[in-house]
Amino acid sequence: MATDRRRNTVEDKQELATTIGLYVLGEISLGKAAERTGVTRWEMEEILQEAGVELQLGPQSMDDLDDEVDAALDLE
Repeated sequence: MATDRRRNTVEDKQELATTIGLYVLGEISLGKAAERTGVTRWEMEEILQEAGVELQLGPQSMDDLDDEVDAALDLE
């Protein structure tokens, strides 16, 4: 039931496709992907898994970790 409700929530399929692409490329986070499509983070996880996308949780490299720390500390 929740799946049907979620599918009705994501109205703009082009935006969803673009968002998935940006997520796969590592340009946006899971939270940002959810925000862009108007669903919860957990719904976005389901959408990505159904699309066959491997979830990218946490930094993927030391450079990514450094970037996250800098962003958190606003040191850019």
